[in-house]
Amino acid sequence: MHTRRRGSSGSDRPAADEPPEWSDVDEDAIEDRVVELAEQGHDPSQIGLKLRDEGVQGTPIPDVKLATGKKVTEILEENDAEPDLPEDFRNLLEQAVRLREHVQENGQDHQNKRALQNTESKIRRLADYYRGDELDEDFKYSYENAVELLE
Repeated sequence: MHTRRRGSSGSDRPAADEPPEWSDVDEDAIEDRVVELAEQGHDPSQIGLKLRDEGVQGTPIPDVKLATGKKVTEILEENDAEPDLPEDFRNLLEQAVRLREHVQENGQDHQNKRALQNTESKIRRLADYYRGDELDEDFKYSYENAVELLE
C-alpha cells in the first residue's frame, strides 16, 4: 500500500469441503477450547495457531471453519468472548503508539516518522470501515485515544 514493491505470491490453502479424517474432534469441544483460549487473553489468530499446533485433546485442528462450520470470531461472538477491538485495528494502534514513542525520543529518525505517518493513515482508513459497528460513531484517531483504547 505504501511502498513501490509488488505483492509476493504465496501458496494457497488446499480446497477442501470437510475436515481431514484424522481430525475428528467434536464441535462442542472445539468451541469450548476456543472460548477457553480467548479467556486466557489470546487473539483470534493466535487461537487458530494454537488449535493447529496443540489441538483439542491432543488432536490438531487444521481449520476451525471446516471442523465447526463457523469462524473463530463467530464462535467468540456467540459466547460473548469477542475482544473489545478488532484484532487488525488493535495491532495498528499498538504499532502507532510504539512508533510515536520512538519518534519522540529520536526526532532525527525520518524513516520512522514516515512509517508513523503511513501507520496512522492506515488507522484512519480502517476506522472509517469499523465506525458505527465496532467503534463509536464519533471516533477520531489521536495518539491519546490510541493509548486510552489499548489500556
